[in-house]
Amino acid sequence: MTFAIPFQNSYADLPARFYTRQTALPVRAPRLIRFNRDLAAELGIAEASDDTLAQIFSGNEVPEGAAPLAQVYAGHQFGGFSPQLGDGRALLLGEVIDRNGQRRDIQLKGSGPTPYSRMGDGRAWLGPVLREYVVSEAMHALGLPTTRALAATLTGEPVYREAGGLPGAVLTRVAASHLRVGTFQFFAARRDLEGLRTLYDYTVARHYPHVEGPAHLLAEVIRAQARLVAGWLSIGFIHGVMNTDNTSISGETIDYGPCAFLDVYHPQTVFSSIDARGRYAYDNQAHVIVWNMAQLATALVPLMPDQDEAIEDFTALVHAMPDQIEVEWRRAFGRKIGIAEASAQDAALIADLLARMAEGRADFTNTFRGLLDGTARDQFIDRAAFDTWEPLWRARIAQESDPEAVMRAANPAFIPRNHRIEQMIEAAVAGDYAPFERLLTVLAQPYADQPEADDLKRPPTPSEVVQNTFCGT
Repeated sequence: MTFAIPFQNSYADLPARFYTRQTALPVRAPRLIRFNRDLAAELGIAEASDDTLAQIFSGNEVPEGAAPLAQVYAGHQFGGFSPQLGDGRALLLGEVIDRNGQRRDIQLKGSGPTPYSRMGDGRAWLGPVLREYVVSEAMHALGLPTTRALAATLTGEPVYREAGGLPGAVLTRVAASHLRVGTFQFFAARRDLEGLRTLYDYTVARHYPHVEGPAHLLAEVIRAQARLVAGWLSIGFIHGVMNTDNTSISGETIDYGPCAFLDVYHPQTVFSSIDARGRYAYDNQAHVIVWNMAQLATALVPLMPDQDEAIEDFTALVHAMPDQIEVEWRRAFGRKIGIAEASAQDAALIADLLARMAEGRADFTNTFRGLLDGTARDQFIDRAAFDTWEPLWRARIAQESDPEAVMRAANPAFIPRNHRIEQMIEAAVAGDYAPFERLLTVLAQPYADQPEADDLKRPPTPSEVVQNTFCGT
């Protein structure tokens, strides 16, 4: 069967100032690491030989119908505004309509420099490519909106970083779109009202066709992001770089860089090596997303005929967001302890458990999963801390019809633990992809009991603890 990607591009039809057209920088000896055939089938992409796939998804060959381009956007990075950022090492190949009738971007990441590379080489090395592949696919299996991994390809060329030469690789990822808060900021900062209006119309048509006006769009994005971030918190996920250019308009998790999952629970946990002040700590993510939505609101104001009134209305929407996050958080965490629809009183029970977990250095994932089989108390240094909470919890879930089913659907047994990711990367650099494949297999069913994989539930030993994760540069 002839290889084909059924592109139906729309972003490439926008005005030229939205992007720069270019092709990927060819690589010396591409070799396919993995191709996500299930996802390819969803996208209507035909089968092909590994050699053909390697040529396409390394960027060496441009498939028929593709319209390669680097998108431009702005963004607040750690609170500081950069008026022009953009895809510094990524190219949008084009868009397809999936089998559900939804438009999806296909993007190469690590495909070489663009005008937005800011002195970078535009390349990626193997470690971050495999990290994003595993974590994004795990996030999908966990049930949270996310970009997906379609392919990982070796380039056959070294990438030079602080550690010296490392194997180069390209990730092919799929997204509902790559529209970001920073995309709106780019045009707003330039007072390009025509471009801002065009972007608004495109966004509404692509993601929120029921929306009537910028205020309605803001409300919908706020709703999507409130649900997403509450979902992150419920699985112990830390994004690591919640800049506005990494905040998607579609409400997907995007741009996995120094991301990680909690082992021991502590609300101020930070993994990112570049987050010296803890701006994007686990417990700060709910506050940061509100700040990011305020930046989107600011960018949308110029579209309104009465801007003073718009500022007042948009401010009210943003100020209401913490309550929305609280509702989503309460719903997600209520299910983690077996309550189908948690009340404000239930929130106090959840918060009490989390406080005890933090003090008792309990493993986040294993504690919640352990509520199902009676092993949660084993996660606490002082088991009496759990023992005094447990009767209150049991009295509450006695009022629920099937708390076990609720908990089983809300508490994964398996997450991509940081030390396992690092071990997987180390093995892959040495040419062994078996740990990579095993993680993908197990994490595809995170809520299922898989006794043969129980070793992947184990928290890190002191020598295995990952203190810092790094951006995928």
